[in-house]
Amino acid sequence: MSVAELRALAKDRRGRVRTPGRLYPDNKVALLFLAPFIIGAVALTLGPIIGSLYLSFTDYNLLQDPNWVGLANYERMLTDARLHKSLAVTFTYVIVGVPLQLGVALGLAILLDKGMRALPFYRSAFYLPSLLGASVAIAMLWRLIFGSEGLLNSVLAVIGIETDVSWIGNPDTALSTIILLHVWMFGSPMVIFLAGLRQIPAELYEAAAMDGAGPWSRFRAITLPLLTPIIFFNLVLAVINSFSAFTQAFIVSGGTGGPTDSLLFFSLYLYQEGFGAFRMGYASALAWLLLIIIGVVTAINFWLSKYWVHYDD
Repeated sequence: MSVAELRALAKDRRGRVRTPGRLYPDNKVALLFLAPFIIGAVALTLGPIIGSLYLSFTDYNLLQDPNWVGLANYERMLTDARLHKSLAVTFTYVIVGVPLQLGVALGLAILLDKGMRALPFYRSAFYLPSLLGASVAIAMLWRLIFGSEGLLNSVLAVIGIETDVSWIGNPDTALSTIILLHVWMFGSPMVIFLAGLRQIPAELYEAAAMDGAGPWSRFRAITLPLLTPIIFFNLVLAVINSFSAFTQAFIVSGGTGGPTDSLLFFSLYLYQEGFGAFRMGYASALAWLLLIIIGVVTAINFWLSKYWVHYDD
């Protein structure tokens, strides 16, 4: 093709040669529509992020001007016993709660995928806990259910087990009640699992059944491999949400962290330091530590995904 033909193809409707600046004539309009989001992202997200990074190197009590202390806040983390306790509680919550929640969500999604009657109703009913589980009302209800005179002890009394133990007030069982609440919030990953199951071709199951594969073999050889991208997606979201959990522990423990700090989640300890003890500089450093932890764990998940997540290609 000659140079003249190329120039002819590059002309616009008015006969002008298209230059790089004229290839996207609607940039200004697009930027105008994007302006609210861009302004909000800079003012409400990027600005506070930069501000918290600065405050993490200061001694700031919300009432006086920040005083630069360098790495003192980060050095304090090495000897902060309550911080270490909050990390242990949070990691236990994530390591135990996330697999249980995803397992329950996947199991119910497989049941709903069988084509049962009133599927929209059950799908909505199972999704409802994900909408309400992080609310203050549900956390207060959970506190009443597992209290010394709560519903659980009343049910146990009916079957002949008399007890007045407070499951939330007992350091050995307090965290288990919050993990149970986390598992109960299985609706969101369940709906995503159900959508993924609907994308698996039925011909694969029919061919496997003709070859003599049983239900477990079909699940292990077809469902799990083809569903691994969905499992990975739910896993990443669940881990991030679990590390930042706050409302449940705050309401159930009354903001104290529970008996012997058994419910002292990392985010709750951050709140106590920032808005309880007015050590906002140290709280900012804790926030950056949480960001680093979530980033590292997410990066590890992505790195490990190449060994067990199977895509179409």
